[in-house]
Amino acid sequence: MADSIKLRANPTHRLCTRQFVLTKPSYLQSINGKSLKSFSISVKPSKNPNFSVKAALEVSKSSMDTTLPSREVLEIWRNANAVCFDVDSTVCLDEGIDELADFCGAGQAVAEWTKRAMNGSIPFEEALAARLALFKPSLAQVLDCLEKRPPRISPGIAELISKLRANGTDVYLVSGGFRQMIEPVAIALGIPIENIYANNLLFDNNGEFLGFDASEPTSRSGGKALAVQNLRKAHNYRTLVMIGDGATDLEAKMPGGADLFICYAGVQMREAVARKADWIVFNFKELVSNLP
Repeated sequence: MADSIKLRANPTHRLCTRQFVLTKPSYLQSINGKSLKSFSISVKPSKNPNFSVKAALEVSKSSMDTTLPSREVLEIWRNANAVCFDVDSTVCLDEGIDELADFCGAGQAVAEWTKRAMNGSIPFEEALAARLALFKPSLAQVLDCLEKRPPRISPGIAELISKLRANGTDVYLVSGGFRQMIEPVAIALGIPIENIYANNLLFDNNGEFLGFDASEPTSRSGGKALAVQNLRKAHNYRTLVMIGDGATDLEAKMPGGADLFICYAGVQMREAVARKADWIVFNFKELVSNLP
């Protein structure tokens, strides 16, 4: 099994931009003549604090009415022991696999599969395998993508996570995306690497794509729910909240899993998911303002 990319934070931080250095597998010194001894990545917050795509704003009045939380929902939110965040289109503005596919020249085809997967119309594991088969990214391409198209942090998420952690709430990233692309985001937001539950891309000794680790719960439908159940049981959390935009995030609300599902529609408005949410928010400031 190929080694996964490890990351460590560079102690020098820049204003509004976090800098990181990738620590590669020890056997891999270069790919195509490019040294990988150190590799800088910038994780950039959005420059627009009011960012919201058109699709997220074009909702019916009935959908907007569901954004008002009940007293019970607010009570759970304010007293949560742990909060799990989806990453793509939630913590970050982009869908990581779509960005990587576009970088590799297969953006449109992969984006169509992503849309179907997020709406819950096909099993997640089928969509993940099909998307990766379309472009088979090498390790060099992943590194180049991270360098040239760094993840964009959603407006307000850093403040929300900081407030949660200050309140003693544990924060997790539970994603169907790839650990190699999520670790820089976690470091930028002060989230421990061990609090990431995500998929892992596999490469051979030459850095060529082998596949993904199918043993990760997040690689299949129902996997996020299983990951949330496992971490809740392991830490004996009394109350746990899941925040995301997709059908796999909604699945995490189940007995032994999340007590509350908050649909974040500030990037993508998936009406089939939003209709079943306990609370719909379009701006993370709304969640911050309802914390103690």
